[in-house]
Amino acid sequence: MEQFTPFDRLFQSCGRIWHIRRADMDKLWAAMDQQEGEEAHLPYWNEIWPSSLALAGWLAEMQDDIRGKNCLDMGCGLGFTALLGRWLGANVTGMDYEPQALEYARINAVLNQIEGVRFEVMDWREPTFPPESFDRIWAGDVMYEKDFADPICAFLSAMLKSGGRAWISEPGRDVFHHLLDALPAHHLRFKRICSLPVSPLTEQEVPVPVTIWEIAK
Repeated sequence: MEQFTPFDRLFQSCGRIWHIRRADMDKLWAAMDQQEGEEAHLPYWNEIWPSSLALAGWLAEMQDDIRGKNCLDMGCGLGFTALLGRWLGANVTGMDYEPQALEYARINAVLNQIEGVRFEVMDWREPTFPPESFDRIWAGDVMYEKDFADPICAFLSAMLKSGGRAWISEPGRDVFHHLLDALPAHHLRFKRICSLPVSPLTEQEVPVPVTIWEIAK
């Protein structure tokens, strides 16, 4: 495998250097011309966003909690936080709606010499995991649309074990309150863990304010 391409990112997080390969964004947008209007296929997955960097830091703090537990990275994209969780000792499944995202996640597992992550193509509206499969679930920046709220809540309620917890990081989008509003109907409770400024890996100079929420069953 070629060890470096123009679309790779090398960055430090949680005490090590990560080598994350991305797709050619120009080609992804060109492919979008034939799928105009299909919101679900926008290539959000092809970047390491500030929410993922904040989530990575939180997972590192929770290493003793996740070690040895069955964990799910919900919407894992390029695989960064799934690989991080495995590196920290968790039993991790990385799930994403986009098959191409998981192709890169598998490449990134090889590039970072991390074995044992299970990757699954799945729509959270139609889960195929058995109920109560996971002790912990995490996700970075998944609330883009109001209509996502109920399916995400239903998924978390079904997939978390009794006493399980989920962590979601988000960059202050107004739409996120729809998720919080929907949680009680699914017998889930929430609390804000922290809010912190995160410097993006892109050329943007202004830090992004990211909040991490805990959702409990």
